[in-house]
Amino acid sequence: MPDHPACLIVTAAAEEFAEEIARHDPRVPVRCCPSADSALHAYAAETVLLGEPTMIGEVLQEMPTVEWVQSSWAGVTPLIRHPRRGYVLTGIKDVFGPQISEYVLGYLLAHELKLLERRAAQQTRTWFADASGVLAGKRLGIMGTGSIGRHIAKTAAVFSLTTIGLSRSGAATEGFARVVSVERLHEFLEQCDYLVSTLPDTPATDQLLDRAALRALPPHAYFVSVGRSNVVDDAALVDALRHGRLAGAAVDVFDQEPVPQDSPLWDTPGLSMTAHVAAISHPRLIAPIFIDNYRRYTQGQALRYVVNFDAGY
Repeated sequence: MPDHPACLIVTAAAEEFAEEIARHDPRVPVRCCPSADSALHAYAAETVLLGEPTMIGEVLQEMPTVEWVQSSWAGVTPLIRHPRRGYVLTGIKDVFGPQISEYVLGYLLAHELKLLERRAAQQTRTWFADASGVLAGKRLGIMGTGSIGRHIAKTAAVFSLTTIGLSRSGAATEGFARVVSVERLHEFLEQCDYLVSTLPDTPATDQLLDRAALRALPPHAYFVSVGRSNVVDDAALVDALRHGRLAGAAVDVFDQEPVPQDSPLWDTPGLSMTAHVAAISHPRLIAPIFIDNYRRYTQGQALRYVVNFDAGY
């Protein structure tokens, strides 16, 4: 292996990634590929790829020499579902927590402060004198106790929220008052004033929040979805909001993006939709992880954040 093997950067933001990588270590040779077609054209038996899982998934089968792929996204579902294996896939951890925590707490605060209602009243010149609610003393359920879930729990503590976690094992995790196993999902949901899903897309998480699960939530509960969209049964969520069985929801990730114009999600009362922006893969956040793993790769050391293809994360 060369001391500094070349890397193809396969992402629309390839130039920005290249600039950040050069700032950290100018010795790393890179070629910028802002599209799948340009990646195929540039490919010259490289062993290292960095970039978007969707775009890489389009070309990976045509790149037999690739040994390591560093995802620039937290979600790696397109590569998990790809037939090509036999290489090391590394993900992103410990960088998206701050952004997602701000998103989650922003929506919880907006709900308690009745910001949408106050704005609507102002637009009709109506004096809206209803009192705000508070976060303090309420229970926040977080589905997923990984790095993002832990950061949300840490931020929630500042607002005196009691945080309950849900994980496969139910193992105690720092920052959570308690953690329960997924086998006790409905018992977990019954305790939530607020619910946040940070779960990945795996067969085990598929449709966890179905109609029966959403009915287990108290009607005053508010739901925020920042994990993978497969966790939520959209039709059941729409039904719960339309019939007042849920106080509101903010959803950032969807099965189809952009959401189709004829989707009932658009006009569901109490639902705020955002365009997969809860956490952005800024090159300045991702480049240091890539550089650290690149050095490990060239030195024959174990890489960080290796994805288990069977587990899905």
